[in-house]
Amino acid sequence: MKHYIIVKLKDRSNTDMMVENAKEIFAETLAIPGVHSVKVKRSCSDKANRYDLMILMDIEPQALPVYDACDAHQRWKKLCDPLQESKAIFDCI
Repeated sequence: MKHYIIVKLKDRSNTDMMVENAKEIFAETLAIPGVHSVKVKRSCSDKANRYDLMILMDIEPQALPVYDACDAHQRWKKLCDPLQESKAIFDCI
């Protein structure tokens, strides 16, 4: 399945830092059996109604609870949650 994490930051000046942190942190999730790939994308738009950062994971459904509980995911939430204005999570096959 595809697991999308889409983030709108409170302050867009943090975007480059968040992209680099996401790449570093989410690379660790590739060690979880069932996590096949991770891509981190920065928005190419500066429109106010756009989100700033997207993380796309290719992950087996049974690996999602393991990912949710892993240290990397917890570090990401601790870092990102205070800086985000909003977040969308979308899973699809």
